[in-house]
Amino acid sequence: PGARPLLLAHTYPGSVLDYVDMIDSLVDPVAHGGRAEDAFDVVVPSMPGFGFSTPLVGSWTIARVATAYDTLMRRLGYDAYGIHGSDGGALVARALAVQNPTSFLGAHVLHLFSFPTGAPGEMDGFGEKEYAALGHLQWFQSVGGYNQMNGTRPQTIGAALADSPVAVLAYSELFENFGNGTSLVRPEQVLAQVSLYWLTNTYATAARYHFEEQRAGAEPVVSQGRLGVAVFKDDFQTIRAFAERDNANIVHWSEFPRGGHFAAMEAPEDVVSDLRTFFARS
Repeated sequence: PGARPLLLAHTYPGSVLDYVDMIDSLVDPVAHGGRAEDAFDVVVPSMPGFGFSTPLVGSWTIARVATAYDTLMRRLGYDAYGIHGSDGGALVARALAVQNPTSFLGAHVLHLFSFPTGAPGEMDGFGEKEYAALGHLQWFQSVGGYNQMNGTRPQTIGAALADSPVAVLAYSELFENFGNGTSLVRPEQVLAQVSLYWLTNTYATAARYHFEEQRAGAEPVVSQGRLGVAVFKDDFQTIRAFAERDNANIVHWSEFPRGGHFAAMEAPEDVVSDLRTFFARS
């Protein structure tokens, strides 16, 4: 009774399986070292086009998913709720913060994708930490070819992934290599994710988001919604100065010495703890 409604928005190339190791701690905190008042009422939807949320009709963008998730939560009977997201799920969570619907409790994200604009002086005051974050981004751009493939030829790679288990496993190396060899994702977790995609034949519709977003024509907007950020050591490093430029209401910021891009699978206890802290203040 009184549990906070919380929607968990999964990654790409992840799925609802991202959160398997977090759900028990969120819904039954007393059994996992927390307090009864830390309990969440958890909803974990498949993003349209992923896993069981198919088939799709028409063009789906991140903003459309955010609107659909708000509709989902209202139809489930929640007057107020929060959202947590990572990667693609973080984009959806921020889009909800931009929309800032009635009684929105806030968005807790592992990433805010705010980048240099080339404006004079925007890196004034940057130190070793900020330049290391930019270095990580540069490394990812040098190896992130799947972004280009998905964004320009989603049907081509979709055909390969629908046809070949070897292609599926090769394309899923991202789970273990995003952090340049530091990932804590276990092989059995990768196989579970791969199996869900393979059995539902949803690689093509998942990949298509890159294509649709590149052609959405959305203008940049400063978010006014309540936001919390958790940054993990071996993940994309959100640069706070850029994040605060693009998001006016960041009320929580934490950093963790362990874990990477798929923190819900790598360090679920830390994500749960940070969720409790952020939403306790809402």
